[in-house]
Amino acid sequence: MSELWVERHRPATVGDIKGQRAVVDRLKAYANNRSFPHLLLAGPPGTGKTTAALALAKDVFGDDFRRNMLEMNASDERKLESIRTKVKSFARTAPIPGTSFKVIFLDEADALTPDAQGALRRIMEQNAATCRFILSCNYSSKIIEPIQSRCAVFRFRPIADDQVKDMIVSVAEREGINLHPEAADAIVHVSLGDLRKAITSLQVASSLDTDVTRELVYETTATAPPEELHGFFLACQQDGFQPARRRLRGLLDRFGLAGTDLVNQLHRELGNVSFLDELQKLKVTEAMAEADYRMVEGGGESLQLDAMTAKICSLI
Repeated sequence: MSELWVERHRPATVGDIKGQRAVVDRLKAYANNRSFPHLLLAGPPGTGKTTAALALAKDVFGDDFRRNMLEMNASDERKLESIRTKVKSFARTAPIPGTSFKVIFLDEADALTPDAQGALRRIMEQNAATCRFILSCNYSSKIIEPIQSRCAVFRFRPIADDQVKDMIVSVAEREGINLHPEAADAIVHVSLGDLRKAITSLQVASSLDTDVTRELVYETTATAPPEELHGFFLACQQDGFQPARRRLRGLLDRFGLAGTDLVNQLHRELGNVSFLDELQKLKVTEAMAEADYRMVEGGGESLQLDAMTAKICSLI
């Protein structure tokens, strides 16, 4: 994999961005005016926040936009000193000739400490005439209110399944990959609206075989197919603890899953289990939540999964 397909197929302009129609329409207006206020882009990973920031800068400044832009990942440089040195120094420099302002893009800004955010707010105030900030985050609630009030806020939503499928089919065609229809559906299922994850999953699978099948997708993404997860619940109901336990161990071994990953995948599939009523699903959810919490807190994975399996067998 000499080049990441996510980068190779990243939209170059705001108009090329898929999904997020309401966001794209507003950003197009900024691009046409060649100016914009401070921006806060909030939403789940892989929904186009970084792409939108880079595309907007390119639309405003042209192909040479990186000369007029500082890009930082705030999760790597989250301390006060980074804000006081790199950001403050760049904000004080003059924009390149022919432009009236420059851009500082802080990715994962919700990782900044409160002190660093306080320093950032002051820099935003002092350099508003010649510098625009674009902040991206997964959780806008972690951004202090004084920063939020200075930004136009854009909410990014998970990409719709049909749009994810259209994109990966298009990427497969351009890369010369034979993507089976069932494999495309599997990638959509695995990605959960994260387009970056979908394209990466396709690239990883195709690195093993250019004939990408459904089985290959689940194998390379460490994801158990829905029917396998469904079979675990069926074993709990019909066969009892030991057969259900063996099936659970088989899922862990075959798909290389961590205990918490398996619990989360089971929880997702639980909504599709038709032979359980709502009360049973509620109790099973509580059992899975307890097992997940204990494993995260350091409880032994094997014992916690066995305890969860025993509890589910007794409930259904």
